[in-house]
Amino acid sequence: MAAIFNTERHVKYYLRCLKTFLPSAYTSNDSNRMLLAFFTLSGLDVLGVLHDKISPEERQGYIDWLYHCQVPSGGFRGFSGTDFGTEKRTTDNGAWDPANGPATFFALVNLLILGDDLSKVKRRECLEWLPKLQRADGSFGELLGPGGNIGGDRDLRYCMCAAGIRFMLRGSGGKGVEDIPDIDVPGFISFIEACQAYDGGMAESPFREPHSGHTYCAVGSLEFLRRGGADIHSVRMLTPGSRKFETLVAWLASRQTGELGDDDEEDDEDEDEDEDEDEADEDAQVDTELTSENATNSLEERIVALPALTALAGDESIPCAGFNGRYNKLADTCYSFWNGATLLMLDRYSVIDDVRNRRYLLEKVQHLVGGFGKAISSTSYFGMVSLAFQGEQGLARVDPLLVTTERVIQHLESLPWRS
Repeated sequence: MAAIFNTERHVKYYLRCLKTFLPSAYTSNDSNRMLLAFFTLSGLDVLGVLHDKISPEERQGYIDWLYHCQVPSGGFRGFSGTDFGTEKRTTDNGAWDPANGPATFFALVNLLILGDDLSKVKRRECLEWLPKLQRADGSFGELLGPGGNIGGDRDLRYCMCAAGIRFMLRGSGGKGVEDIPDIDVPGFISFIEACQAYDGGMAESPFREPHSGHTYCAVGSLEFLRRGGADIHSVRMLTPGSRKFETLVAWLASRQTGELGDDDEEDDEDEDEDEDEDEADEDAQVDTELTSENATNSLEERIVALPALTALAGDESIPCAGFNGRYNKLADTCYSFWNGATLLMLDRYSVIDDVRNRRYLLEKVQHLVGGFGKAISSTSYFGMVSLAFQGEQGLARVDPLLVTTERVIQHLESLPWRS
């Protein structure tokens, strides 16, 4: 019997996350409460029950908490635990209770999900703060530390959050904030382009290993710029037919895998040591053969030789196929989203096998108590969103960029400075 999407269990799961204490395993993530709130609120919205299951008074309470996390100088903190209070906060100690990029991004999205009009957001202060997070190489940091020093790595995740904040608060014309200097858009684009690896995928920063999550952030950052009115026509990685675009799509498609990590496929811990050594020798031989073969091939030939999706399509012995985030990894629930959403933004979603991906999500990682596990035998909002991309019955349509329902997108576009 084919697995089905168990709507009732998922609704109960998200309501439990919202209205009761989270499990002790989440304690270490208390500083990421803004992100946890997004997963929970947006999860209920995608399920179509946000307004039915949460009263107007409860929604207003959540909105009040979100604004309590707003920093006076602009932006939002990740949770209320670092708040000194208005009376005790000074220009000196304010650096120890900073706004940060990801928290600000998710706070704004959470407010939009709850139907707030963002009228209490310190829009001007936030847009003045945002360019201060940008470095000379075009990248963005996470926060401003003591002395105005930029904290956080050169990381595409912070870049996407910055682009998203700019998109939501500045709009395409900067109505009402025309006098506030914008970020360095050309430098920003240059940094993103420099993150593309030789095989087409995007790394967190230049000269690093490509990863699906960072690839999503790179394409998402550029899409935020495009929706915000920026001219990105010269970006080759977004130009169909260009080498950079086609290798990017090929790299994303090759992330779909039938290697799921089933218990019956795991190595036996008591396996004979000599057998392990034999397998290691075989692996080394294969690696040598691949290295020797690739050394004589051009980049284009190597891209064609990537484990294409057509290989899965022709193998009926693989009923389920999830996605991994980089080479030689098992499938993981969230990567069905990172890869699928990126391909949607590139208008190339059709290159994947969504039927086998659906089977993977529903039969392998849909959790007994609701939600989705990270992987087999191991909860993820992204699993549900991936099903929404495929038109799963009972789920609202989801925008792959803001990762919210189209209702939220329409609400954003109705705000005064968006018109």
